[in-house]
Amino acid sequence: MLTGANGPAGPAIPAGSAEPAGWRERGTAGQLILLVTSPRVAPGLLTLSAWDTLRGAARVLSGSADHPQLAALADAGITTDILAVPASAGPASAGSVPSGSVPAVSDPAVSPSAGLAPAGPGPVSAARPEGQLARLLAAAAAQANGPVVWLAGGPARPALGTGTADGTGALLSALGELEPPAPAVTVLVGAADLPGARLLDLVATMAILRAECPWDAKQTHESLAPHLLEEPYEALEALERGDQRALREELGDVLLQVVFHAQVASERDDGTGYTVDDIADGIVAKLVRRHPHVFADVAVSGADEVTQNWDAIKKAERAEKAAPGDAAASALDGVPFGQPALALAAQLQRRAARAAIPPELAHAGPDGGDPGTELGDRLFGLVAAARAEGLDPEAELRAATRRYTERVRAWEQAQTGGR
Repeated sequence: MLTGANGPAGPAIPAGSAEPAGWRERGTAGQLILLVTSPRVAPGLLTLSAWDTLRGAARVLSGSADHPQLAALADAGITTDILAVPASAGPASAGSVPSGSVPAVSDPAVSPSAGLAPAGPGPVSAARPEGQLARLLAAAAAQANGPVVWLAGGPARPALGTGTADGTGALLSALGELEPPAPAVTVLVGAADLPGARLLDLVATMAILRAECPWDAKQTHESLAPHLLEEPYEALEALERGDQRALREELGDVLLQVVFHAQVASERDDGTGYTVDDIADGIVAKLVRRHPHVFADVAVSGADEVTQNWDAIKKAERAEKAAPGDAAASALDGVPFGQPALALAAQLQRRAARAAIPPELAHAGPDGGDPGTELGDRLFGLVAAARAEGLDPEAELRAATRRYTERVRAWEQAQTGGR
């Protein structure tokens, strides 16, 4: 989402040409086009609208001789001039493009030594780098004999904060603060991310942290293990509270655990390593294999048959993985015993039911009166009773603990007079 003059709630800009409402009407001093591209899309893979705009521009400006699109533009015969960008307003670079990479154009309007005359006093603070850049671009648009295109540049590292990755949101706000005469501003998205593209940023960020952060660098699979339990529970708590904003954040923490462990594993050179791509490839292959009604020619009558097929496929997979001499396969194979006891009991009983195991096995007979054993058996029987009523015993007990917590807090408030 791009941030316009009215703040961070501006409209999302789809691939192709677009502009926030009200921008063109206020422009009276030339036309400025902000070309936004994704650092996760190969350079040169731009929309037809973007290429037409670049070819028809009076000037094409960039803040860095290292902008990823420059080589592709040079190959297309499009000249790009390098503008001396104030620090933090864009990729830090000044000067001319190295000889042979982009056709050089000598123009005092964008020469780092000559600079540009400000576009008028305006309210934009000269101390703000994006404000300085806005004034330079406005001056370039006013002096040009046609549209000026600014190549919004992606950062060398994954973006921090919200808005566009390259500071285009802040630049838009600064341009919106210029007093007339100011240029008409158009935002053109020349290369948009596909869904999931920001996962590449997460992978890149994790690699940087492992290389440069002492805490991240010393972590191991074992030291990270507690977080594999904590983060999903925090996500579950947000879900139970109905807090979707918190759930989104907590799911990010869960995702981080996968990427963190993958990065740790990728650094091993003993033959046991793997990458995040190996993890993704494995789960994709599993999903395709276990959904033959979607990816093959198997027909199903409904969700129940999908579950039956899933169990049958899993059973075949376990048999294929079994080594000679292993114990006979069981319907309960693969159930993780590290999960909470109520959830474990429920999963074992679900597995047994789908395998047509006699339900009476869930109810143990007398064992000599051991109190602990009898309590465990009663609890296990309660799980069976909950399942028979279509209830999730783990979820119901969690709900009961929340109700208890509310009663305790209410009692404490009453004891202190609400203080």
